[in-house]
Formats: sequence, structure tokens, C-alpha cells
Amino acid sequence: MPGIEKLPLEETLEDSPQTRSLLGVFEEDTAAISNYCTQLYQAMQRIYDAQNELSAATHLTSRLLKEYDKQRFPLGGDDEVMSSTLQQFSKVIDELSSCHAVLSTQLADAMMFPITQFKERDLKEILTLKEVFQIASDDHDTAINRYSRLSKRKDNDKVRAEVVEDVYTSRKKQHQTMMHYFCALNTLQYKKKTALLEPLLGYMQAQISFFKLGSEYLTQQWEDFLGTIGTSVQNVRREMEEEVGQMQQTIQQMERSCDVLYAPCDPDPAHSPVCRSLTRKQGYLFIRNKTGLVSSSWERQYFFTQGGNLMQQGRGEVAGGLVTDLDNCSVMAVDSDDRRFCFQVTSFDGKKVVTLQAESRKDCEEWIATINNISRRIYLSENAEELAARVNQTALEAVTPSPSFQQRHESMRPSSKGRTGRTSSISSVGSEPSPALSVLSLDALVAPDTPIQFDIISPVTEENSGQSKMAAQPGRRSNPFGESGDDSPDAEDSILHQLFIVRFLGSMEVKTSESADVISETMRQILAARAIHNIFRMTESHLLVTCDCLKLIDPQTQVTRLRFPLPSVVQCSSHQDNKRLFGFVLQALGGRGDTRVVCYIFESNNDGEKICDSIGLAKQIAFHSEMDRKAVEKKKEEDKAKEKQQEELNKQKQIEKDLEEQSRLIAASSRTANPPAPDGQFLVLSSSQSEESEVGEEGKKRGESEA
Repeated sequence: MPGIEKLPLEETLEDSPQTRSLLGVFEEDTAAISNYCTQLYQAMQRIYDAQNELSAATHLTSRLLKEYDKQRFPLGGDDEVMSSTLQQFSKVIDELSSCHAVLSTQLADAMMFPITQFKERDLKEILTLKEVFQIASDDHDTAINRYSRLSKRKDNDKVRAEVVEDVYTSRKKQHQTMMHYFCALNTLQYKKKTALLEPLLGYMQAQISFFKLGSEYLTQQWEDFLGTIGTSVQNVRREMEEEVGQMQQTIQQMERSCDVLYAPCDPDPAHSPVCRSLTRKQGYLFIRNKTGLVSSSWERQYFFTQGGNLMQQGRGEVAGGLVTDLDNCSVMAVDSDDRRFCFQVTSFDGKKVVTLQAESRKDCEEWIATINNISRRIYLSENAEELAARVNQTALEAVTPSPSFQQRHESMRPSSKGRTGRTSSISSVGSEPSPALSVLSLDALVAPDTPIQFDIISPVTEENSGQSKMAAQPGRRSNPFGESGDDSPDAEDSILHQLFIVRFLGSMEVKTSESADVISETMRQILAARAIHNIFRMTESHLLVTCDCLKLIDPQTQVTRLRFPLPSVVQCSSHQDNKRLFGFVLQALGGRGDTRVVCYIFESNNDGEKICDSIGLAKQIAFHSEMDRKAVEKKKEEDKAKEKQQEELNKQKQIEKDLEEQSRLIAASSRTANPPAPDGQFLVLSSSQSEESEVGEEGKKRGESEA
């Protein structure tokens, strides 16, 4: 007989749409077999009922013929010929009745029993397993949806443990039920042949034994044919028993080996490391669909990569649909308000953004690594996986970032070993370096042994220390994390206020601020480090651009995370190809009084060139404002000098008036003190007295003038 199609038991754990589609074909075949078997059973039941009726009618006829002699007919007489003839007929018909009874028994055992067993036992077992499998599948979907809605907070460990246990139990139940269901469907392909052939074989053998008086040639012909059919039925039964035994062994082995795969979280990362050399991947993911302006919903779909495309396929669908093109795309892990293990795929032109959720951190990192490999078009090479592994290893050796502030300070200690392999790192930004960058060496832009900072930590500068002192003053609220929650008065009086949503990618110290390629090289280093070291978490902030400074503000608490004085921002530019990436170079004083040049890289939701234009506009406004302020201050100083000079002149005039008044008073007092003599002669003072009076008046004038 030809080969029999089988459902693969190895695909039951993955439960892919292809497996479900194949399962649907088997279920349709089972329904067709059940319908056909029902009709065949009804036809054979009619044969069996007719045979029983024929046997009963024959027996009744024989009995009635035997009772002919006991009948008393009013007009009939004794007819011995008729009686003997009927008795002879009764014997023959009685023998025929016995043969029909034997034929009915043979039909019941050889024809009706196999088809009844197949209809009542095998087909009903398939229907029962189908209902149990559907219930288990629904329970598993419910448990997965509940697990995916777990909060990221760690204060509900008990609820998380219950949800994980529920997922484990439901997945194990679904897997075991699905395997037994597949086993029953595979077995049905064998049983349907035996269930159809055995009743026919029993029917023909019963008829041959009943018509034994037929032709020997015809009997021999039928016996040879039925013997061949019987041998084939035995072979099919023997093959079915062997296949059932192998499927039972496979089920037992898979139950033992797949026990650790039922849990949704990673059981042991050491035993199941992340594979970063994949160029193809498939599995179930949740995709976020917008249902309104601010509302969205999550839908579980089966995703798979096909060449350079990301495809999705729902249950019951024959083929998958295109989600997005992965060539030259960007992928990174993102934070979601209500979901974990999320990552975002952005098309090469930035017009389409797809947010997906994986089941575990390992699955999320493998999806990100696979999409990164496809984005680089590694899948087009002959040995795609070997090339992807070699590229990832080369990038791993080329970039060794420090993801935390503590590692940053440790890496800034003097080291005897220089950094090697910088020029061989793989560019993950997606743009070719400029001719100026090809002439300059990498060490001319980025200092050797430079750590990369991926989290937002305020640099230790004099300005921040001054802010800390101000925050520590009485009556002012201080933040234990060194953050400032209130805005400075100068920011409130600023002419320009523009707010942008940005995500911090990283920062690193550079050697020079004059080169135009320092920002693009820093972007390349930071994006390569994030891709290789799986640092996918990004802090989302609000970038406030004013005429005085740039501020990174927490969107939830409105607390200022970082403040960059606008005069310290030397240059700002966006990426050549991906306009959502931008960065700026900050030049500030270090802790020891030396000048530090740091490059900060961000990703924006809109065009990065707009942010750079806004920063340039702020610098221009700040420059003109500073010029106007200096002019106003100069004018104020001139007015103040004029006022001071006028006050000096007024004081001098007042002193002169006071001196004249005192002179008149002294003269009047002197005339009163020297009256004329009685005889009409005037009193003349001596020369010494006059000189003393003149000296006294001059001293008084000098003291008043000095005063």
C-alpha cells in the first residue's frame, strides 16, 4: 500500500500555524471518514437487518409449513400429497433458515462488529481528544495572556510565581494532549483502512460459506482474492502496531526532554545561551496595534523571517503576510508601560515602527540579534551563520564599553595595555565614513581606553556642586539623587522654549571638538557597543531647549536629570542616513581644572535636524541677548558716572554756599564784638589779633572744604 501521511510529533511544542494547518487537514479528513463511515454503517446495518428478517421469515415459513397438518379447513379434506410436499418443503426451508441464521451470526461478527467498533470507539475517541485539546489550547492562551500582562515591578512575586506555574501547567497539558491527539489521528489513517476492509472481508466470506454450493471456479476465484485482501489487512494491522509503539516511545522521550521548555521564563541561562549567529527565526510574538489616538491593543501572532522580510501568520491562515522590510532597518529593546521583553523594529526610512513583545529575555535578545544580522544582509552569503558569528566576534573584540558609572571610573584608571583593534570594528550606523575621517586616525577623535556611559549620570562639575550647595540651603527642598526639580529664573525668562522627546543612547569622552566627524564616529561606537553587548535599555526624557541651557527632564516626575549650559555646547549634528539620531559635543571643566570634551548621542521620535536647528537658534538668540545685555550694562554705567559727577558738583556748590554764609555770620559777629569808642573814635585791633582771626577763618574754610 502507498505511504501514509503523518502528523509530526516533534512540532507539537512549537505549535506553529503550519502545524495547525496540517492538523486542520487531518481533522477534515477525519470528518470525511466519519461521514462516510456513518453512511456505510447504515447500509451494512440494513443488510444485517434484512438478513435477520430473511432468517426469521424463513424460519417462520418452515414452521408454518410444518403446522399445515394441524390446520382444519372447513372445505378442505385430507391431502397427504400436499402434506408430504409441504413437509419436504419445510425441511428444505428449515435448513435454509439454519443457513440464514448462521449467515446472520457471521455478518454480526465479521461485518457489523468491526465497523461498529470503529464508529463507536475510534471516531468518538478522536472527537473527545479534539475537545480536550481545544480546552487545553484555550487554557494555554489564557495563561500566556495573563503572563504577558505581568507588571515590571517586583513587589508581586507571589502573583508572578502563580502565573508562571499556571503557564507551566497549561503548556504541559496542551503539549501532552496535542501529542496524544496527533497519535490518535495518525493511528486513524491505519484504522480507516482496516475498518473499511474487514467488514467487507467478513461479508464476502459469509456469503461464500453461504453459497458453498456455487461454482468451484467462482469459489476458488473469490477465495484467492479474499485471501490476498486478508493478507494485506494483516500487514496493515502489523504495521499499525509497530507505528503505534514508535509513537508511544517518541511521546515518552519528548515528555522527558521538553519538561524544562514548558516554563515561559528562562530556566537556566547557562544551559541555554543566547545564539547571536541566527539569520532565520520563527515563533510567537505579541504585536502592538493602535486602536485609537492614545489606546492600543496587543495581539499574539506567529512571526517568521523570510529572506529580508518579517512575516506574520495567524491561526487558520494558509499563508503569512508581510510586516516590514528588514534590510537596513534598526532594532532595539524598548521600555513599555505594561509589557516586558519588548523590542522595536524601525524601517530604513523611519516611516514604519513595529513594537513586538517576546516571551522571555533570551527570546527577545535572539530576535534582536537575528534582525540585526538580516539588516546587514548577511543572509545573502553562502555561510550566513558562520559570517554572522565572525562579525559578532569581531565587533565584540573591537568595542568594550562600560555600562555603569562604577565601571566607568574603574576603566579610567591607568592601564598598561593599550586598546587594540579599533579600526577593525564593524560600523552599525549604516553610513560610510567621510574622506576626512579616513585621513584622520581613530585615536585622533576618540581617546584610547575611553569608557562608554549608557545610563544618565550627572557629571561632577563645579556647576553641579554649586547647585548642590544651593539645594542644601534651608527652606529649599533637596533631592537625594542630586537632581534638581525646580527651574532657574533665567530659564523662565528665556525667549525660546522648545520641548522634544528623546532617548539617551550613550556618551563618551572625545579628544577634539573641532572635527565634524567626531559625532558620527561616536554614534558608530555607541550603537555597535549596544548591539554587541545587548544593552538595549534606553532612558526616555524630555529635552528642553532654551536660550540659556539644555535640560533633560524626567517625563513622569518633571525632575531635571541633566543640565547643559548652552555656551558649553560646541557643535551639534544629526546622522547622515538615519535622521532620528543626533548628538552634540559638550566642552566643560573637569574636576582638576582641565578641559573635558564629551559627546552625547540621542535618538528622537521626530527629525534630529530640527533639534539641531533649534539648538543653533538658541545659541544665536543667546549671543544677541548677551550683546544687548552688555550694551545695556555699558549705558547704565555711563548714566551712573554722570549722576555721580552731577552729585559731586552739587556738593561743591553747597559747600561754597555754606562758606559764604559762615563768612557773613563771622563778619556780623565781628562788628558786634568791636563797638565804637565813646568819644567817637574807632577801636583798632592789633596786628597779631587780626592775623589770628584770619588764620582761624582759613582753617574753618579748609576743614569745611575737606569735609
